Amino acid sequence: MNDVETDQRFMHRALELAREAERHGEVPVGAVVVLEGEIVGEGYNAPIGEHDPTAHAEIRALRAAAQRLGNYRLPGTTLYVTLEPCVMCAGAMIHARVQRLVYAARDPKTGAAGSVFHIADSDRHNHRLAVTSGVLAEESAELLRTFFRARR
Repeated sequence: MNDVETDQRFMHRALELAREAERHGEVPVGAVVVLEGEIVGEGYNAPIGEHDPTAHAEIRALRAAAQRLGNYRLPGTTLYVTLEPCVMCAGAMIHARVQRLVYAARDPKTGAAGSVFHIADSDRHNHRLAVTSGVLAEESAELLRTFFRARR
């Protein structure tokens, strides 16, 4: 399996998790953390249900991975997420030492991996993430558009 196929496979899982968030009335965002080809953490948006403003998909996936691996540092990992991370989530990835970020849809309002802010790869930090964007972007963007259209 090549890198593109690998990225798509893990992004498909993140999209499944995003649909789970939607079933719970949450903004449909899903994330997985992968180490050496294996998912070590998963999460979907749950700030409403958990009454927790930090319960974004990425944070929940990072927490799950850290618990599973027994370490708050996650070197060598890749985080796949269906929407470009916000500043909080990008910052958490930096602190966790995630190696690579792969996201689907850009967030033109609050994206922190190149759309609005450049947190993920800023040389102001002592750690930078390699960033790949646009993996299954249209599928993710359509999921988000449909979700928000239904709420207007």
